Amino acid sequence: MIYTAPRLETERLILRGHERADFEAIFEMGQDAERTQYKGGPITVRSLAWEKFLRGPAMWALLGYGMWIVERRSDGTVLGQVGYADFMRDMDPPLADIPEMAWVLGRAASGPVGQGLGYGSEALAAALQWGDAHMSARAYQCIISDGNIPSIRLAQKYGFQEIRRTLYKESETIVLERPRPASPPSSPTAKIYSAS
Repeated sequence: MIYTAPRLETERLILRGHERADFEAIFEMGQDAERTQYKGGPITVRSLAWEKFLRGPAMWALLGYGMWIVERRSDGTVLGQVGYADFMRDMDPPLADIPEMAWVLGRAASGPVGQGLGYGSEALAAALQWGDAHMSARAYQCIISDGNIPSIRLAQKYGFQEIRRTLYKESETIVLERPRPASPPSSPTAKIYSAS
């Protein structure tokens, strides 16, 4: 069976599957040195950016989970990506054999002077709600660079706790884990629709 990303809608966001037209926005985000400083730096080679972009729909097709495009409902602006992945990271020790969560948002998701507008929190809450209801993993992990305080705080807000520190691509990296709750939340944060 081939899976595609279900459409999730929150108060301000749509989480949906990747479309060819999304590539330029994601490529532009990947060139932003400030936004990519904790993700290995800017990706300026289009072919490499395209390969990374294709991971989103490919994981849905092969694994039954993957990344969503995060779109602002009010104007259709692509804000970034959020979701589940298996990046087969070359880490020692390796990540557990459970889905990894990842998120990245571009400048359009920020207010004046780089202030967050809560889009990351809203998107992560919706993705976790879907995962808790539709995936059987015992937990989820994520990795965050030691200096990425906003991302660490976001992960902690949703129950991720540090389990160890390691070097990844020669950078101090925190491995965090969140157990899957025994039952879904009583007040859902997103409407879940069939595959887009």
